[in-house]
Amino acid sequence: MKGCALKLLAAAAGLLAAGAGRSETLMTSLSSDHIAITSNFTGADLALFGAVERDPASGPRAINYDVVVTVRGPRGAVTVREKKRIGPFWINADQRKYIAIPSFIEVLANRPLDEIASASLRAELHFGAEMLVPAQAAKDRLVDEAEPDFRVALIRLRTRQHLFREVVPGVQFFDPKLFRAVVHVPGIVPLGPYDVDVALLADGALLARSTQRFIVTKSGVEATLAAAARERPILYGLSTASLAVLIGWLATVIFRRD
Repeated sequence: MKGCALKLLAAAAGLLAAGAGRSETLMTSLSSDHIAITSNFTGADLALFGAVERDPASGPRAINYDVVVTVRGPRGAVTVREKKRIGPFWINADQRKYIAIPSFIEVLANRPLDEIASASLRAELHFGAEMLVPAQAAKDRLVDEAEPDFRVALIRLRTRQHLFREVVPGVQFFDPKLFRAVVHVPGIVPLGPYDVDVALLADGALLARSTQRFIVTKSGVEATLAAAARERPILYGLSTASLAVLIGWLATVIFRRD
């Protein structure tokens, strides 16, 4: 907590000068910029603290602030397949491939998004999982009427896996210009960098933005094995095969009958 306060004070010194031409300056800080995954990792929480500095020359703002926090994980390609039943069997039918989809999306706000911004502004600022999953039409057709169903299915599946989340109220103001949010990272998230975008709004208009980043990595024995598999794949493969043979031989010796 003390470290976050010091970070906010340090950020304020630099951002006040940079934001001299704007009415509001947004300062944010994460409780940690690193999450280490071990064998018993089940998830982690990061606290995000924010402060709003308003130019005294602009006078007090009569309307309360709104804050939307968007967390995005590493991007990758995702293929969504439609299953059809033929007799006793289920087979793959139509499919859509989505490029550069965030592996994790969490949106936190102090009130519902449709009360904070218009539909056009939400689309422009990419508020919500549906705005972060772009439409991807099939290559063999100009008009893809089925695509929205695939996109809805993708969002529904990721939501069930707790990889796409929307938390309202997920941002708490404990002062008109100070707020806090808790970013929850589930135990099944992929490794890599995670971007945190914080948007400050009032009366349906964007006032300021701030970005943070944290990284999810492996630690302990898992990190050592992953590094060995990546950096020395041949040696890792031989070692794994030798260990399997040794375990099999030991099992034979221990459990054989005389």
